[in-house]
Amino acid sequence: MEEKNIYDWTGFEQGLEELGISLNATQRQQFQDYYELLTEWNSFMNLTAITEFSQVVAKHFLDSLSLVRAVKAETLRGTLIDVGTGAGFPGIPLKITFPELDICLLDSLGKRVKFLQAAIDKLGLEKIKAVHGRAEDYGKHPDYREAFDFCVSRAVANLNLLGEYCLPFVKTGGRFISYKSGNVKEELKGAEQALKLLGGKPEETQFFTLSGTDMERSLVCIKKIKPTPKKYPRKAGIPAREPLV
Repeated sequence: MEEKNIYDWTGFEQGLEELGISLNATQRQQFQDYYELLTEWNSFMNLTAITEFSQVVAKHFLDSLSLVRAVKAETLRGTLIDVGTGAGFPGIPLKITFPELDICLLDSLGKRVKFLQAAIDKLGLEKIKAVHGRAEDYGKHPDYREAFDFCVSRAVANLNLLGEYCLPFVKTGGRFISYKSGNVKEELKGAEQALKLLGGKPEETQFFTLSGTDMERSLVCIKKIKPTPKKYPRKAGIPAREPLV
């Protein structure tokens, strides 16, 4: 006898339709397994303050997939690094939905990386790895520096700081996309000189209301137009203490 699904996927379906995304049965099961693993591990370590299914769907899953508002789904291929991924957002939802993406999840906390690896194993994901380390260190590593078509981050930090963390990972011609809350026009204006110094040029920012909520969100798109100077990122701790202006 088939077990009844205890989750209400209506909000997820509506949000996916808004984004023009369709999932097969395997992908839907992967999202359910991911949710169950997230809440299981969250009972003994701090992964997220959001645990109710409908809230995780809206504020984690659909928010992660909103990348397609800035990058056309058909162009989401190649390599992507998620800097400060935490519990795997946006990287794991993107991997489930766009399996051809080759993804690196980077986080500075070892316990979170153990969770990420457990999620990768449970969901049977391929062409994805979880790496324990700081962006300041890996941004200078020859295997990671300017090696990615896309860098994404939902980390909470100003764009001048995120730019120093993230742009060194991006190939010339690639993009760094920052997930932000609300209107970021002033923040972006204040970061333009720092982004230019790092080899980036702002493209059109996408503003939207997150499906199923009243949350205002932004996707700030920075195109990498030239290599990042070798001295960036600076050593761990310095960017946060002395942000570029």
